[in-house]
Amino acid sequence: MKQKIITLDAKNQPLGRLASKVALILQGKNSPSYIPNRAADVKVRVKNVSKVKFTGKKLENKVYKRHTGYLGHLKATKMSGVFAKKPEEVLKRAVAGMLPKNRLLKERMKNLIIEI
Repeated sequence: MKQKIITLDAKNQPLGRLASKVALILQGKNSPSYIPNRAADVKVRVKNVSKVKFTGKKLENKVYKRHTGYLGHLKATKMSGVFAKKPEEVLKRAVAGMLPKNRLLKERMKNLIIEI
């Protein structure tokens, strides 16, 4: 069966609204043949990610945190810094946060194609 490609334009769209739309499509909930334990046969292509709109003060206030595994090594980077270097990473993290945390997460994220 051939995979369907859905193209979305991110220009002037709020980040959260766009991410929730992409997550819904990646799960397959927008199609009548939705099966909860299978990844949908859909690829989502998002264009113009660098022109996405941020509401409020998210760009300055939101912080991404990660831990290296060593004591006291909690690393924090602001969303503005991540967006300046890799705009696609901000959308990727938002979509991954909206998908269910199960064995299908990696498979669904592979179906996300982001173009700057």
